Amino acid sequence: MIRWLISLVFMINIYFMMVVIGLLWAPYAILSPAGARAGAKVYSRYVFWLSRWMLGLRVEIRGEVPSGEVIIAAKHQSFLDIMMIFTALPTAKFIMKKEILWTPVIGLYAKRLGCVPVARGKRGAAISQMVRDVENGKVLPGQLIIYSQGTRLAPGVKAPYKVGTAVLYKQLQQPCVPVATNAGIFWPRSGVLRKPGLAVVEFLPVIPVGQDKDTFMAGLEDVVETHSNALMREAGFDPS
Repeated sequence: MIRWLISLVFMINIYFMMVVIGLLWAPYAILSPAGARAGAKVYSRYVFWLSRWMLGLRVEIRGEVPSGEVIIAAKHQSFLDIMMIFTALPTAKFIMKKEILWTPVIGLYAKRLGCVPVARGKRGAAISQMVRDVENGKVLPGQLIIYSQGTRLAPGVKAPYKVGTAVLYKQLQQPCVPVATNAGIFWPRSGVLRKPGLAVVEFLPVIPVGQDKDTFMAGLEDVVETHSNALMREAGFDPS
């Protein structure tokens, strides 16, 4: 019960500070995508600091973090892994649900960061439009993050990897960096309780351009699931 109450105070604090930091940095975000990126990273680092102090929850980035134009195909378990990946990368942007654009504060920053909004069931159309925007110079360069299973999943829950990642990989002709995580063990996708421990995001070896769809998808799923399962076992959770 005490840990649940501490978690509740923590959650109230970080949502309050999201508004405070978001509004403080809003003028810079409106003026420049770099301002939006800086404000979002300030908020994320505040959350990391508070989670360590209040919850005993630490974060760690492993592997070689890419800096060029790549596709990031990530395991998604938690709001925490979003912040960890975003903060680690120099110029990250997300493929995300279109509804998020209408979320107070977050929507402004998503637009200024160059995130790609996707309507439900229309990911292919959104990707085609993004490719055209890239070719016309409308999309800022950077690391494009896609969650290959399409949504947050609790640790141990299985779901298919969607072909949209392979379409993006083929159309953009960019290498792909798989990313594994165990963040959902400590910061679940729903509920209040947050747990102490070490949340890890691991950047895995790059998949070079040129693989066919089936080879790419099979390799991506295998490496992300294998390493995510290993991270979860390291944290004391058996994903099987």
